[in-house]
Amino acid sequence: MTIRHDGITAEWLGYATLRLEGDDTVVYLDPGRYGVLTGEWEPDTPGVGHPETRDYAPKDGDVVCVTHVHHYDPDGIRRVAADDATVVAFEGINVHATDRDLDRLSDLDYEVRKVSMEDELFVDGVPIWTVPAYNHADGPNVGADGEPIHPKGIGCGFLLAIDDTRVFWTGDTDVLAGHAELDVSLFVPSISQSFTMNRHEAAELAEAMDPDLVLPMHYNTFEALEADDEAFAADVASRRVPVVLDR
Repeated sequence: MTIRHDGITAEWLGYATLRLEGDDTVVYLDPGRYGVLTGEWEPDTPGVGHPETRDYAPKDGDVVCVTHVHHYDPDGIRRVAADDATVVAFEGINVHATDRDLDRLSDLDYEVRKVSMEDELFVDGVPIWTVPAYNHADGPNVGADGEPIHPKGIGCGFLLAIDDTRVFWTGDTDVLAGHAELDVSLFVPSISQSFTMNRHEAAELAEAMDPDLVLPMHYNTFEALEADDEAFAADVASRRVPVVLDR
């Protein structure tokens, strides 16, 4: 399913993968992982990917953005990126900090621009701003050792403008100070029950942010990410904020 909003199209391809297209530009956010592009993994819960994403490799992306190491998938990038694409990746991605066998960013055959938590840049006609993304040390998203699952400095969110339509993908984060003040047309929050803001917190943020449309993603990929998207949509709609589900 493709969502059309304010002159652009948006499509959630599963997990944290979002495809955005304007008049002349295609942007992907966090492509890959968990079989959402290959169809190699069959989820047990609804709302994860779509049949057309199996063996998905259009190689049409002008810009590919990666929020942090958990969403870094070199094969996913290669599947969606055009030959002359630019990869915009958080500077703290460390392939040695994961048990997955990953190519380094420097091994990718694309121009790679590394960004910090609060950067501004212009890539292939697309203005991009990075936004901090992390879990609060005193919040619910901490590990058995009491440390945040996503500590400050692990990654970022992306706010970008495609044909003057501003899209905000939160990345893996709790609700942070400053989120509500962002000028956003299409708000794309995570609504999973673990690791990030949950559906209740995302709905409250949507009300405070007051975007033109809300499109949730990053849920129901596996048990820890389960969420009731219909309840989320009803909650957001009750706050008089337009919302849509991509299924």
